[in-house]
Amino acid sequence: MRRVRYHENGGPEVLRVEETEVPPPGAGELLVRTEAIGVTLPVVRKVREGGLALPASLGGEVAGEIVAVGPDVTEFAVGERVTGLCFGDGYADFALLHTAMASRIPEGATPADAVALVRCGLVALGAYEAARPAEGESVLVTGAASGVGHLAVQLAKARGAGRVVAAVGSPAKAEFVRSLGADEVVTYEDASWGEPVDIVLDAVGGELLSPCLAALAPGGRLVTYSSGGGTLQAYDLLVGAKSAIGFQMALIARNRPALMEQWRQELWELFASGRLRPHVHAELPLEDAAKAHEIIESRTNQGKVLLRPA
Repeated sequence: MRRVRYHENGGPEVLRVEETEVPPPGAGELLVRTEAIGVTLPVVRKVREGGLALPASLGGEVAGEIVAVGPDVTEFAVGERVTGLCFGDGYADFALLHTAMASRIPEGATPADAVALVRCGLVALGAYEAARPAEGESVLVTGAASGVGHLAVQLAKARGAGRVVAAVGSPAKAEFVRSLGADEVVTYEDASWGEPVDIVLDAVGGELLSPCLAALAPGGRLVTYSSGGGTLQAYDLLVGAKSAIGFQMALIARNRPALMEQWRQELWELFASGRLRPHVHAELPLEDAAKAHEIIESRTNQGKVLLRPA
């Protein structure tokens, strides 16, 4: 089978397609023939910035058909379609999924739908839930055209937000986020982000954290789920009685699997009703993984970027 790895840190140019044996599933594992693979900013950053022993594989969101199961697996069967998070060779023709990270793809949904919806949707919904939203509250979403952000905009509307503001890096994305239901669109460079909001869902971090906090009304909540870092001043929280909340999906997956399954079912119900529409910006063959990373690094994507093995 083919897989993509990197032997040194750097930009997209360090990615290499290699040939290797198809791995057998171990205890608690599913072997999945991949039909769609999600490309995410955290993975792109790891390739460039390091943090893993080299040579390294690229994990991530995958979807496809089960072709073999581990010796102790009883809850899944060969032939079923599943999606989930792979921590090993995710950019590959075949991937190993642990059953705890796998979920079935319902009828009427494609592997591309599943990869674009489930993992990014879980992050978007979980971050929104972390803010403990009330009916009619206003919400601002940064990175609103990203894989997670474009779902967060729709989820806020579907959940009853009174006003949704989409913050994007370029005016070229304004039409796209408005089509998702955003009531207002602002760019990061705008001097004002309009009337203060009750909730900010921040996917960017870094230097954008301070403007996010400033955009909150008194008593507002900032939820950050970015890997971009950044620093806040405690005084800025104090004077406005504002809160900063960190959200990490991995903690929910490890400690509250029933809640994650509840959220997953809600996402599929919203998808079936047409109130949640995952958008795929680009679908590229596996050998074009470097091009997929270039799109993510350029921040030009409007929706999800996928790899599609032949």
